[in-house]
Amino acid sequence: MKIVILGFGAVGQGIARVISMKKDHLKNKYELKPQIVAVCDRSGAAICESGLDEELLLQTKNDTGKIALYPDYGYPNMDSLQVLDEIEYDCLVEVTPTDINDGQPAHKHILKAMEDGKDVVTSNKGPLALSFQDLADCARKNNVEFKFEASVGGAMPILNLAHETLAGCSIESVYGILNGTTNYILSRMANEGSSYEQTLKEAQEMGIAETDPYQDVEGIDAACKIVILANSVLNMPVTLKDVKVEGISKITSESISLAKKEGLLIKLIGEASSDNLEVSPRLVRQGSPFAVEGTLNVATFKTDLADDITVVGKGAGSVETASAILSDIVSIWKMRNKKNN
Repeated sequence: MKIVILGFGAVGQGIARVISMKKDHLKNKYELKPQIVAVCDRSGAAICESGLDEELLLQTKNDTGKIALYPDYGYPNMDSLQVLDEIEYDCLVEVTPTDINDGQPAHKHILKAMEDGKDVVTSNKGPLALSFQDLADCARKNNVEFKFEASVGGAMPILNLAHETLAGCSIESVYGILNGTTNYILSRMANEGSSYEQTLKEAQEMGIAETDPYQDVEGIDAACKIVILANSVLNMPVTLKDVKVEGISKITSESISLAKKEGLLIKLIGEASSDNLEVSPRLVRQGSPFAVEGTLNVATFKTDLADDITVVGKGAGSVETASAILSDIVSIWKMRNKKNN
């Protein structure tokens, strides 16, 4: 399978790393031989029809900061859309930075690949939160696979759980902790009695919170994931503007202390159901599945046949997120092989 990666930040590099790590496993178990034939970032592109060396890609990015300086196969003046026209490939992995205002450039990348008959895997929440139905329609129209497990919950297998393991169930709702940064902040505040401002600063110094943490702490990131879950799992044609959103920036150490005395914790919870799309701070019982700490995510599906099903996992991380992307690549490979046979 020939793969193009657009975006070579933490997640893009994670994909190169896991492909390098798991080559023998993928070949032996699935007869899958993934080849990265092109990578593009802001510096330009690296392209090779016979496949780029994953370790050299990582080394080039680490040493120079520019993938276009990849030896012999670097193209400093080539942009992402040119790459998609230049090289023959099977699957686009779209992992450019998320833009929740217009979903670009990921939106145009995904549409072009689909219209060219290529399968797409993405972790990018922007276009999914703003234009999910348009993208899904385009995939159906062009008979291509569109996978986005990594867009919700990082390594946590939430979408695949819903569509495959729970395929025989009707899912009534999904709710959970869908942002690791806010869970880390609230956990530290509960354990140490520290203020929101102090804990956020420490999280930024540790690299857990972004320099500009707005999307995380104000609930926007979690709201994007609720939109994806509502569309994909509950078949609700909604967008980001349909979600009621409240973040954690107004939560005080005093309110957390009062909750603890009652055996409760404050967590940022997202919910998607037929009558509610919401992200807000809520009280959860200590010792419940939602009492997870650190950057962990947790989600519960309410079903008709299996009652409540809960999954917990790491919601972020380069290799962790790449593991979800790799699972989508394997899924596409298996589906294509089944159709061809």
